[in-house]
Amino acid sequence: MADRPEEPGPQPPARPARPPEEPDQQEARDAAARASLARARDAARDAGLRPGVVPRRRHRVADPACGAPGPDARDPRTLAEGMEGLLRERGWSQDVSAASVMARWPQFVGAEVAGHCVPVSFEDGQLRVRADSTAWATQLTYMVPSILAVIAEQAGPSVVTTIRVSGPGAPTWKRGPRRAGGRGPRDTYG
Repeated sequence: MADRPEEPGPQPPARPARPPEEPDQQEARDAAARASLARARDAARDAGLRPGVVPRRRHRVADPACGAPGPDARDPRTLAEGMEGLLRERGWSQDVSAASVMARWPQFVGAEVAGHCVPVSFEDGQLRVRADSTAWATQLTYMVPSILAVIAEQAGPSVVTTIRVSGPGAPTWKRGPRRAGGRGPRDTYG
């Protein structure tokens, strides 16, 4: 490979020769460049920079409360504290508390009572409960004050304000091809 002479590659097109400048134009261009360089040096000097010296980073003035001992907003938090803060910021605390009441219903009323009644809905502090029979609905109405006290103790005082108890849902007889008029079934279901 060293024996072969190098082949010339494609040459870039030759630029057209510029006409020689007059001395006045050259001097004007040089003067503009010198003025620009002088302005840049003055700006660097005003900023505290010197030629050949690497500029040091300027440190921010720290917030006096950040370095002080004691609790800080930047301190690590537990997951529970973070979740509580998130729920409070978003306004979800009431909804989560209501869901907690509905999920923990057997703990509040006991296994036997929970086997005969179920929480159906929760709106504006009112918990609606449906019982298996009218007898259980009546019994549950008598138990409402004690259930409210247990819920206030375990879930929070303002989560559930009232409990509305209803009996079993009966099928409707108002539609169909063989509908009979009249008052309909009374206490047949329950």
